[in-house]
This record gives sequence, structure tokens and C-alpha cells, in this order.
Amino acid sequence: MALYLLYESASGYALFHAHGLDEIGQNTDAVRNSVSDLNRFGKVVQLTAFHPYESALDALNQCNSVSEGLMTDELRSFLELNLPKVKDGKKPKFSLGLAEPKLGSNVFEATKIPCQSNEFVLELLRGVRFHFNRFIKDLKPGDLEKAQLGLGHSYSRAKVKFNVNRVDNMVIQAIFLLDTLDKDINSFSMRVREWYSWHFPELVKIVNDNYLYAKVTKFIKDKAKLAEDKISELTEIVGDEDKAKEIVEAAKASMGQDLSPIDLINVHQFAQRVMDLSEYRRKLYDYLVTKMNDIAPNLASLIGEVVGARLISHAGSLTNLAKCPSSTLQILGAEKALFRALKTKGNTPKYGLIFHSSFIGRASARNKGRMARYLANKCSIASRIDCFAESSTTAFGEKLREQVEERLDFYDKGVAPRKNIDVMKAAIESTQGKDTEMETDEVPAEKKSKKKKSKAAATEDGDAMAVDEPAANGAADVAKLEKKKKKKKDKRKIDNDVEEEQEHVNGADAEDGTAKKKKKKKSKIDEGEELHADGDVKKTKKKKLKSNE
Repeated sequence: MALYLLYESASGYALFHAHGLDEIGQNTDAVRNSVSDLNRFGKVVQLTAFHPYESALDALNQCNSVSEGLMTDELRSFLELNLPKVKDGKKPKFSLGLAEPKLGSNVFEATKIPCQSNEFVLELLRGVRFHFNRFIKDLKPGDLEKAQLGLGHSYSRAKVKFNVNRVDNMVIQAIFLLDTLDKDINSFSMRVREWYSWHFPELVKIVNDNYLYAKVTKFIKDKAKLAEDKISELTEIVGDEDKAKEIVEAAKASMGQDLSPIDLINVHQFAQRVMDLSEYRRKLYDYLVTKMNDIAPNLASLIGEVVGARLISHAGSLTNLAKCPSSTLQILGAEKALFRALKTKGNTPKYGLIFHSSFIGRASARNKGRMARYLANKCSIASRIDCFAESSTTAFGEKLREQVEERLDFYDKGVAPRKNIDVMKAAIESTQGKDTEMETDEVPAEKKSKKKKSKAAATEDGDAMAVDEPAANGAADVAKLEKKKKKKKDKRKIDNDVEEEQEHVNGADAEDGTAKKKKKKKSKIDEGEELHADGDVKKTKKKKLKSNE
């Protein structure tokens, strides 16, 4: 059986014919040894055809299709032109060797060309790649290297540019930075507390919040200068007048030591840095909320923005999270505990990162595992909707959240929840209703624009027709007046006839019959004419028949 080799180079498609090979004696080690020697390898493998790419863009498209295992139209025509034809019902006497098995299966489905990809074929293709410059005579030295470099750069740039997970990277980086900021702010706040407590130790017990403590430290500076005239300003910072008075009273009887001005300046600057960090942390949290509402709105509305972002970052991307089954999502973040339990044959963990959700905390200790399993199921559905849905909406996430609430009530009070099918139907109907509302809002705008266009056209035509309009209007008015005069005359005639008929009625009975006949005649004039016409036709037919007899 003849063996053909398809090599996808950076400059084009090349087809080689490997002849003189015995199928039974195919030895990869012997081929591997003979690859380095061109004289031996050139006797076995010979170039059959070469199809260069039209441009760099065409090379990139062909490379992308080959990497995805798809056969392009150019590759199909190249193979059908240069390979023997496959006859229906007969076994082909050749096979095509490829480096990509997925591409081989696609080629076989489309063209029925038998393909193979094994170690023997890969070693032959390695030899082709090694001696490719010698096989193509028209290639100048350095052309192939330039083509490989350009195609490699464009292919890598396209892969980075069209990365499916590139949007998720922003969420992953934001949640990592948020966690590190929380740790840093806590440690820095503790350092501010310890540092300033040498000067004012009583302030720690009065102000508990880290951000407020740094703010008060920056305002007070030296406790000896704190007087009752600053209570109003302290009240604005702390938010409580009693607490401000307590700070002032504590400063008067403080047990702390005095600090030099340089030390107070350093404490003041460090407190300002802690405040800046906490304000930046608040802005970063707002950014994360907006990003999550754009990327995974259903997951965010179901379990919260922070927990949803942690799940996405731990899985690696939203696509990876959508591929995870609900059982994996349930223990995501508790891998160490899981493998330790499997190793020691103990109890496996019931929840991982999902434990930070408020639903798990609201459930009773006995139902926490059930709640975690149910919530993981709904999170898996929400992540798949966010990942693969064409339009972003929060309808499904809100309905799934309602289901989790109903499940909590079921565990606590025994109230039966709704079925999943009914809830999903309601969510689909709500999304369809929103779409129809959007369409109806767009239609009147289009109608208004059409009306405006027609009015504009009318005004343009009106300027051209302005001269002819007065004459046409005058002729129409004259015709209307003549029609009105004719109608008045007809009405007068009808009134006179009615008066005469009434006089005849008051006269005698004989005249009544004649009046009735006259009325019938007047009302059925058209019918009489039609009957006369039919009668004339019948008489003519009878005359013709008599003449024929």
C-alpha cells in the first residue's frame, strides 16, 4: 500500500510520496537513524506536490484550522488533485500520513481518504521537516525561517487576542488583589494601633473600626492639644457625639507617654497611607461588582459577587467552572481536606469556598451539607447559563436564588418548594417578555423616523409643486359647487313627487292602487330593465328555433 505524507509548513502545503516501504518491516528505530542522511532519506521520500499560501493572513487562517483539526477548502482541493481518486465500493490502495489525528478524521469523513498517524509517520514527517529546504528548490536560504517567525508571531498574537478566558482574567486578578489588600490593611491597621497606643492607649477601646481609628489618629495628632472645641469635628468623623466627648475626656486623663514631633509626623503619614489603602480597596470592590455583573450576572445574583469571583479564580476561568459538575463545585477550595480524607479513609468535606455564602450560614448544623449540595447544583446551572448564553440577564440567577430560599424554608418549616421546571419556565417567559418590550420600544422610533422622512420628502416636493397647486385647488372647488347644485335640484323633484302621491292617497281607493304601482315601478327600475333584456333574448331564441323548423 502506497503511503503519502502531508506536511503543513509555514510557506504552504507539501505532499510527499514514501515508496519502497514494507508494512511488515516498519521499524521506527531504522527510520530514526536514516532521517539524518539525506541520500538515504531522499531515495525513500520524494516530493509530489507543493501548494504555497497566498499571503500571511491566508497562512494564519490555514494554521488555525489545522490546529483545530478542520480541513479548509484549499486543503481539500489540494488533496483531491494530487492523490489517487477513491472509488466507491473499493478499498483504496494508498493512505495519507498526518501529524494531527483530528485533522485525519476530518479528512476521512469529508473525502473518504484513509489517514493514519503513528510513530512511524511522525518519524518520516520529522525527516521531511529536517530536509524541507532541500526538497523545495525555489526557496532561498532564510525564506523559510522568516515565514516561520512571522507565522509564529501572528499565531501567538491571535491566540492571546482571541483567548476565551481573557475577560475572566480581570475578575481573577481583582479578587486576588482584594484578598491581599484585606490582609495588608489589617496588618497595617494593627501597626498603627500599636504605634499610636504608646501615646494614647485609651483610644483603642473607644474606637474599634480600623479605618475610623486611622482617621481619628490623623485628626488628633497630639492628645495634649485636644480640647472641647474640637468635639464637633470629632463628631463628624466618629458619627456619635457621646463617643467624641468620651475621646476628649480620655485624652485629658491619658496614661500614654509623650511623642516627639518627628514621631507624630511618621504616625500621621502612616495613618494616611492606611486610609488611602482602605479607600482604594472600596473602589476595587465596586469595580469587581460591576465586572461580575457583566461577566457572570446570574452567578453574582445567586451567590454574591465575591464568592462567585473566588469560584471563578479557583477554577481558572468561567468556562472551566461551567465544565465542572456540581459535586466538584461543592468542594472547590477544600482539595487538601478531600485528599486527606481519602488517604485516611475519613469523612470527606461537605463544602469548600461555597461555605462563605450566606445560605450555608443560615442553615442549621444538621442541614448544612444538604444546603451546600443544593446550592452547588444551582451555582453550576448559573455558571453554565452565564458562559454559554448569548445575551446577559439576571432573571435566571434571581429565580435560582428564590429556589434556594424556598429550600431553606422547606428545611426549617416544611413548606414544599416549587418544581425546577416551573421556575425555569417562569424565568424564560420573563426574559422573552423583556425582549418583546425592547422590540416594541424600537418599532415606534422607526415609525417616527419614517414619518419624518415622508414629511421631509413632502416639503421638498411641495416647493416644486407650489406653482401648480392654486389652479388645481380652484378647479376642484368649482366641481364641488356644481355637484352641490345638482343634488339640491334632485331633492326638490323628489319632494314634489311625494306631495303628489299623498294627494292621490287622500282622493280614492282606485288611485291608491295606481300610486302603489307607481312606487313599485320607481323602486324597481333596474330590475325591470334587466327582466326586459332577458325577455328580448328569450324571444330572439324562440324565433330562431321556429325558423329552423
